[in-house]
Amino acid sequence: MFWGMKPDALLYPTPKGLYCAPGDFYVDPVHPVERALITHGHADHARSGHTAVMATRQTLDIMRIRYGEQFCVSEHVAELRQTTVINGVTVSFYPAGHVLGSAQIAIEKDGMRIVVSGDYKRRADPTCLPFEPVKCDVFITEATFGLPVFHHPDDRAEIGKLITSLKQFPERSHLVGAYALGKAQRVIALLREGGHDAPIYIHGALTKLCDYYETQGIALGDLRPATLTGKDKSMFAGAVIIGPPSAFADKWARRFIDPVSIFASGWMMVRQRAKQRGVELPIILSDHCDWPELLATISEIQPGEVWVTHGREEALVRWCALQGIAARPLHLVGYDDEGE
Repeated sequence: MFWGMKPDALLYPTPKGLYCAPGDFYVDPVHPVERALITHGHADHARSGHTAVMATRQTLDIMRIRYGEQFCVSEHVAELRQTTVINGVTVSFYPAGHVLGSAQIAIEKDGMRIVVSGDYKRRADPTCLPFEPVKCDVFITEATFGLPVFHHPDDRAEIGKLITSLKQFPERSHLVGAYALGKAQRVIALLREGGHDAPIYIHGALTKLCDYYETQGIALGDLRPATLTGKDKSMFAGAVIIGPPSAFADKWARRFIDPVSIFASGWMMVRQRAKQRGVELPIILSDHCDWPELLATISEIQPGEVWVTHGREEALVRWCALQGIAARPLHLVGYDDEGE
């Protein structure tokens, strides 16, 4: 029970997204608004067209890379763990562990603190800062993999499957589908960590983001354009080639000789999804929490209430109820699995 400000008086869902009425701002709005606080750079959370945007420096940079210089009218850098007051509401940003620049947003007024997690994961990731638990009255958690069936295997063991395949099939190119922001760079970093120091070829859609990661001190090694103009196709034999999932449906993916089709996603746990995509080597690699990690996070934070959004909401709400934690689904629309 909350004796001061009620949570719904501080933050509530609207068709445009989560809205803080006292502060007059939205969090990750799905339509253009006057003032937006953005958790991370994936397109379902970070859209162009807002008047004022507040986010971490890296998220603002990523939005500029994706949308151009005019992605908003004015931008405001949120320094991690520092407080800013907006119309009497205190906001602060904390690492979310999802992708480079991702942050949770704590919103506070009159003794009530709500933390919007955005998307987050708990596993170690060489390409971004780790998630930091933040004590709060209300924790708003995603539930992308919010079903008990989702227990993701060890990340390095999954990348080990790719490294093993390279040794087993040195005559075949290995074509990896990975989302352009976060997943592609994480696959590259894990390959390097696993000892794969050969050149990695990347689709043009990944170039600017990979270059930006390098400027942020994240070493990705020897990356080369995956182009065939004037080149012998045999040069890609035994090579890793990474492109966005959309590229696998066009002629770009058909250029390579007898490629091993690979897709890196938490959804590769679902065999039917792998089969539908024609994936030969599924790599189960998620930038979201699996079921045990969601439960562990809620247990660690110990919020008075949990709000569940964009994912499999009902199962997590039910688990909270069984633990004596008040919980409810938010049923927000406009968010997908771009980061997955």
